[in-house]
Amino acid sequence: MNRRTYDVVVIGSGPGGEGAAMKVAKSGRSVAVVEAFKDVGGGCTHWGTIPSKALRQAVSHLVNARANPLFRDSLRALDAAWPQLLRSAESVIGEQVRLRRGFYERNGVDLIEGRARFAGPGELTVTVPDGALLTLEAKSFVIATGSRPYRPADVDFSHPRILDSDKVLALKETPGSVAVYGAGVVGCEYASIFRSLGVKTTLVNTRDRLLTFLDDEIVDALAYHLRDGGVILYHNEEHEKVEVSDGGVVLHLKSGKRIHTDYLLWANGRSGNTEGLGLETLGLKPDARGNLRVDGQQSTGVKGVYAVGDVVGFPALASAAYDQGRLAATHIVEGRCDERLAKDIPTGIYTIPEISSIGKTERELTQARVPYEVGHALFRSLARAQIMGVRTGMLKLLFHRDTLEVLGVHCFGSQASEIVHIGQAVMAAPKPGNTLDYFMTTTFNYPTMAEAYRVAALNGLNRLKGIAPKH
Repeated sequence: MNRRTYDVVVIGSGPGGEGAAMKVAKSGRSVAVVEAFKDVGGGCTHWGTIPSKALRQAVSHLVNARANPLFRDSLRALDAAWPQLLRSAESVIGEQVRLRRGFYERNGVDLIEGRARFAGPGELTVTVPDGALLTLEAKSFVIATGSRPYRPADVDFSHPRILDSDKVLALKETPGSVAVYGAGVVGCEYASIFRSLGVKTTLVNTRDRLLTFLDDEIVDALAYHLRDGGVILYHNEEHEKVEVSDGGVVLHLKSGKRIHTDYLLWANGRSGNTEGLGLETLGLKPDARGNLRVDGQQSTGVKGVYAVGDVVGFPALASAAYDQGRLAATHIVEGRCDERLAKDIPTGIYTIPEISSIGKTERELTQARVPYEVGHALFRSLARAQIMGVRTGMLKLLFHRDTLEVLGVHCFGSQASEIVHIGQAVMAAPKPGNTLDYFMTTTFNYPTMAEAYRVAALNGLNRLKGIAPKH
């Protein structure tokens, strides 16, 4: 059996694993990354963020081309099947793999393909593709194994008409109809994608509202837009059973409803990839969804063992995973870390239109009894949005009534995930630079979507002074 020794071993090459490995390597320590898949990048690159967002972008281009009055007549018959749209992601995935592999090579990180399992404290056994065993010894380990779609035992995921967020990326046709069970981020994103393609779409929510971690006004806008686009939306539902045949799927709900569709997309949660890791040899026990509990330094509580990314559960964002990897690695090499790096991160939801937010919601501020005011900028009032033909959406600023400190930024509409970063930078600025004054004293390019900040700031200030808006 081959044996190697490193300062740190990282399990998984997704954003969390990469963030940890790069920090360790640049600190002059030896590090190896174990990846079960043949290519680096993890679920983010191959089954999650990159392919789904590339698919969403392709669908958006198709929808916008059809809607453009300049081309409406000539492109009326413009169409693309699901597999054609998926192919738009292939080149992006390939470029991402080459780019990320280059990071490891340039920084002297050893990449090891194989299945990892802890043999005990300080020791990891890796089964490589030819079946040989490799033992890795290290003082510290970072578990960055990611997650997979949750699959309840009573649903037959071996049937081609039962999909999850992995299987949907291998779909061979554009469905005539689809039921999406689970209205979290993944469910809402795919419901909007399918409906934008003209697929009859039913979205089944197990809760009373969509995406309850978002600001209520943004959630209401999303629900309205989905329904206005033709999505059938059910709240407070729970599945009883699923009947599937070669001709379609029947989703039975405990309320008595029966939903007949060509396909069922199960999007009700994810499970951490902790099975087979030998965590019992370390005294670690994941929760019922396979997730590991960690502290502010990403430590599992077992000396020298850290966990980052989706395997620790919320917020399960690629951006957060990378920061968590850096945090864990900083604690390993320096004995400290700045927990603020993992807080106040923006949320990006790639529905059509998209959503992004950072900071407090109105509900949170009300519960905390913080005196706040609201500033709005409706996209239909912005020249750039009018030029682009994307009038749906708004930017919403929440700020303290007394200090004008920006407390929250919430955006719904085209380029929301880009627009939010201006607000993020202002919120992170030291006082007094983190107030509404920044937007009112800064000259923005015209016409741009960024101009929404000036409009929203002036709207909020007028509201504060009791001046009724004229638009």
